[in-house]
Amino acid sequence: MKTYLECVPCFVSQALHASQLISDDPQKHKDVLQAVLQAASNMDFSITPPAMGQHIHRIIRRVMDNPDPYLAIKNQSNTVMLKLYPQLQAKVADSPDPFETALRLAIAGNIIDYAVNTKLNETDILQTIEAALHDELPPHALDQFRQAIDQAQNILYLADNAGEIILDRLLVEKLPLDKLTVAVRGKPVINDALIADAQAASIPELVEVIDNGSDAPGTILQSCSSSFRARFQQADLIIAKGQGNYETLSNIDKNIFYLFKVKCPVIARNAALTVGDLALQRKIPCANI
Repeated sequence: MKTYLECVPCFVSQALHASQLISDDPQKHKDVLQAVLQAASNMDFSITPPAMGQHIHRIIRRVMDNPDPYLAIKNQSNTVMLKLYPQLQAKVADSPDPFETALRLAIAGNIIDYAVNTKLNETDILQTIEAALHDELPPHALDQFRQAIDQAQNILYLADNAGEIILDRLLVEKLPLDKLTVAVRGKPVINDALIADAQAASIPELVEVIDNGSDAPGTILQSCSSSFRARFQQADLIIAKGQGNYETLSNIDKNIFYLFKVKCPVIARNAALTVGDLALQRKIPCANI
């Protein structure tokens, strides 16, 4: 997916928010914004938004001299969701269809995205979780997802954000663990999940967890490690969480299910959905069409 003009204000907003997280110094904020605006003025709109985001957040980390500006937010998100986890796990266990409920809650967790929702609070998260239990989810897509999981021999689950990864565990627990690997980002970018966040969710106790070697807020294969690319190619089913993975993988010829909360008008148009929708969309390899 290419970058659109509407993405530029989002990049600038992210830069200001990240710099304000680290410092109260207006000069630092100005330095970041000037560097980001200069980069944006020369950007290639044919690349994906996460590719530009990768470049911009490298600028932010360099100018602010901070390797992980969102570390405190990530830790806070994990703490909040771990507190809620027992009651959400009970909702899954008590529901008529535990798999569907776990899926809905995992998608709802994608609201924890500080690239888009810089003022997100616990109330917003709780409201999104509650709504997700009743929001429309295409029955045919759900049936296709179940069937794809049953048929798969090697499943790669691409996690997205910290906090969200706690809810991912609900779905991971309902998948065939002997066929499953979970992947996180390789280096800090925004509030995307790293190995430490997967450990906070206790996911390594269930399945193998790997990192992709990259600091892109999505899965840009050429930016990932060779070992991750090999695992990606070996998988016969990819479960891709989040808008960033949708943006970066939508042109990849693989059997992919995209799971995300639609938070952006650009993504809504591209995916033929509405802002606020739960997305469960399949990309089928060309050879199978």
